[in-house]
Amino acid sequence: MTDLVSLFCEFVRIDSESGEEERFIDYLKDLLEKELEARCELDAYGNLIAHVPAKGSEKTEPILLGAHADTVKPGKGIKPVIEDGVIRSVGETILGADDKAGIAAILEAVRTAKRRPPVEIVITRGEEVGLLGSKNLDLTMVKSKRGFVVDGDELDTVIIGGPSHVSLDINIKGKAAHAGMEPEKGISAIRVAAVAIAGMPEGRIDEETTANVGTIHGGMIRNGVPERVTIQAECRSLNHDKCMRQAEVMRRTFEEAAKEMGAQVEVKVDLEYKASQVSEDAPVVQLAKQAIAAAGLEPKTQVITGGTDALILNGKGIAAVVLGFGGKAAHATEEHIAIADLKQASKVIHQLLYAAA
Repeated sequence: MTDLVSLFCEFVRIDSESGEEERFIDYLKDLLEKELEARCELDAYGNLIAHVPAKGSEKTEPILLGAHADTVKPGKGIKPVIEDGVIRSVGETILGADDKAGIAAILEAVRTAKRRPPVEIVITRGEEVGLLGSKNLDLTMVKSKRGFVVDGDELDTVIIGGPSHVSLDINIKGKAAHAGMEPEKGISAIRVAAVAIAGMPEGRIDEETTANVGTIHGGMIRNGVPERVTIQAECRSLNHDKCMRQAEVMRRTFEEAAKEMGAQVEVKVDLEYKASQVSEDAPVVQLAKQAIAAAGLEPKTQVITGGTDALILNGKGIAAVVLGFGGKAAHATEEHIAIADLKQASKVIHQLLYAAA
């Protein structure tokens, strides 16, 4: 086993954009079997579950340590470089600290712990594109009732809750026509989309609710009235009822714009996951805060409007929270992580294992 920094740099050199994680997961499987004497298995979706035996502890109930294998784009050909104690990427790629710093910190902590309970390391696929791995995780292969997902930014923060999230897929059908010869015979699907988007609340709706139009695709040629447009939108809220009301407002706005302009519209509304929050007094939260304090930090809790694997695990009956890995500027080419923070993330997990043992 190389040191933590070298291990992390090796991880990010292995391409694993969402949907292309297989090679990295196979690499992790071999590494965990070799270094931790783990019993590793893949579920039907390709998630990795590694069962690591206890060490210096009589505990029999395992705890789950989770992270995700996939990165966002651009994440191919990452070349890490260390400058003034900070790891960055060379060129126009992300670094991949989200979430390979989490994986490296977990592995290092479990490997070096003199005492630990049984551990189930769960590495999911497709987290960045809709928490797909955790949604499809085969729970018959997991025995843990408490989980700690290492996928947050701040080392001193325990994320204890997240939002309801609704995705909207909108298809608008207008009527094609020659834009120069007879535009009055056409119905522009792009214009319908524009009217609807301009007429609905978007962005920060209130302190716990957001809405966004993420993609819009339409038209075929410059001189044609565009017949079709497809749109991907979403809304989120820490209050489930607010989220559903916002989704209804968005749906109705598109339908009314289409009706007014003589177009047709189909709006598909899907609840991706439902808001949940772990109690401040829950044992999983107290254990996380104890570990952070033992690592020399002042623990705090937070509820966020971003989706996490912990949110899905909670919905599946595993009490789970999110711990930080210490990276900065995730999802940007400026992404970086200080070596000191990477080591501190591993220290927090090390203290967690000790306390759980």
